[in-house]
Amino acid sequence: MATGNVVLVHGGFVDGSGWEGVYGLLTKDGYDVSVTQHPTLSLEDDAAAVKRIVDAQGGPVVLVGHSYGGAVITEAGTDANVSALVYVAAFVPDTGESVNKLIEGFPQDGPQPPILPPQDGFLFLDREKFHDSFAADVDADLAAFMADSQVPWGLEALGGTISEAAWRTKPSWYLVTTEDRMIPPQAQREMSGRAGATVDEAAASHSVYVSQPAAVADVIKKAASAT
Repeated sequence: MATGNVVLVHGGFVDGSGWEGVYGLLTKDGYDVSVTQHPTLSLEDDAAAVKRIVDAQGGPVVLVGHSYGGAVITEAGTDANVSALVYVAAFVPDTGESVNKLIEGFPQDGPQPPILPPQDGFLFLDREKFHDSFAADVDADLAAFMADSQVPWGLEALGGTISEAAWRTKPSWYLVTTEDRMIPPQAQREMSGRAGATVDEAAASHSVYVSQPAAVADVIKKAASAT
């Protein structure tokens, strides 16, 4: 095990608690794991919050991002301590791109995320449609809790542009979720291909980190052992 430090970065609408299953599997195998709790208010602030956690590890770090967290690790991953990037059903923007820019390129004929109109600069998912769109393979009670404990996602986070894409200089891995109704699988394949990432696939929803933590942990271990 070359890189023993792992930092897990959550996406929009959720917080770091969803990583519990992945955290448990990795720590059981001897990894030192930290989970960020960034506010998803702006990309700049989220990246700064993640860099603080990365720098506290005192050594090489595998930096893992789910969904919007992919944009955060793309911005924060230029940190000298980051040895590898792992994208989990995540956005992979290039320099000068934002999450909004990537979303604009998604196909319009497939499932559309049930994002409600912004209120006071923040976004939420329709609670009634959360289970089907965000967490279709998660237990109904847990999906209901996730829907009812949503974290507001700031418009500045979606609009924030990457200053320097970390994947252009750091090795990357990507877990594509083939049953995803938030980020289309084809878009995931295109983003991971552009980044030159090593790709695995899982028949899972957007919440693969909750429903199939072992699949996520396996990809992280591959990145750790390769770096």
